[in-house]
Amino acid sequence: MVDRIAWGVLALIHLLPAVALVMPALITRLYGVQTDSAVFPLLHHRAALFAAILLICLWAAVDPNVRRMAVVATGLSMLSFLAIYWLNGQPETLRTIALADLAGLPFLAFVAWRAFGSG
Repeated sequence: MVDRIAWGVLALIHLLPAVALVMPALITRLYGVQTDSAVFPLLHHRAALFAAILLICLWAAVDPNVRRMAVVATGLSMLSFLAIYWLNGQPETLRTIALADLAGLPFLAFVAWRAFGSG
């Protein structure tokens, strides 16, 4: 049951950015990028990738057989964003996203330990 809760928390962290796939106006709210920006389509595509991570987390919540792959995919998403955020001077517009990912790291560590370390 605890595993499912942890995967649920990780899914929730990715929910709002994933919703931007069907509600592109969220992109401006989340990232401060206007619809006429050349970067907007890239961030819209990024929302599709977040939808994939969201679905992977939900799948892992109910199917232990996919949890190792889910740890890798979710970890790559969260840790790469945090590294890029840090390497780019911690832009203020992305702080909330970074804090959400930081808050998710203990859950990610737990599911990784359960998937790879606890047998």
